[in-house]
Amino acid sequence: MKGKDGRSGIKVFVIGLILIGLVLGYFFYLSVRKGKDTDEETQVGVVQEVLMRNLDKNYPPSPREILKYFGELTQCLYGEEYTEEEFSQLAMKVQELYDEELIANKTQEQYAEDLRWDIAQFKNQNTIVSSYSLPSSTDVEFFTQDGYSWARLYVGFTLRTGTHLNFANEIFLLRRDDNGHWKIYGWQPEDQTE
Repeated sequence: MKGKDGRSGIKVFVIGLILIGLVLGYFFYLSVRKGKDTDEETQVGVVQEVLMRNLDKNYPPSPREILKYFGELTQCLYGEEYTEEEFSQLAMKVQELYDEELIANKTQEQYAEDLRWDIAQFKNQNTIVSSYSLPSSTDVEFFTQDGYSWARLYVGFTLRTGTHLNFANEIFLLRRDDNGHWKIYGWQPEDQTE
C-alpha cells in the first residue's frame, strides 16, 4: 500500500505542475497577444485617426472645437501623405464643417479641384502646415446679427518650408445653424480686415 500512495503523490505532483504550466502559458499567450494588439493600434496613421471622427454622433460643441478639428484636417491635407480615397474623405470632412451658404458657392467637383490645386501649390514650394494655434475660449467674440448667432475667432497657422517658418493669421466667422451646430461661414487673412 505504501508504494501506491507514493505513486499517486507523484501523479498529483506531475498533474499539478502540468496545470500550473498551462495557466502560466495561457497568461503568457494573453500578454503577447495584447502586445500585438497595441502594436496594431499604433499603426493607425494621423490621417486615419482624423477621419475616424463621426460628426453625425460627435459634432464639435463650440466654435473653438470646430476650428480645432478644422486645423487637424488642414494639417493632414497640407502636411501628410494620403491616398486619393483619403483625400476625398478629408475634403468631405472639411465640408461637413462649412455653412450651407459657403458650400453653395461651388460644386463638389469645383471644390475638390480647387483644393487639389491649392495643395499642389504648397507642395511645389515644399511648404506644409505644421501647426495651428487657437484663441482661448474667452477670446471668442459672439454676437447676433440678422437673426443668427455668430462667432469670430482668430486662428494662427504655422507654415514650414524646409527650416523656414511663416505665420498666417486668419479670422474665421462661424454661424450657428438650425440644428445648433456652429458652421464655418468664411475666413480671411487678418491683414485684409477693414
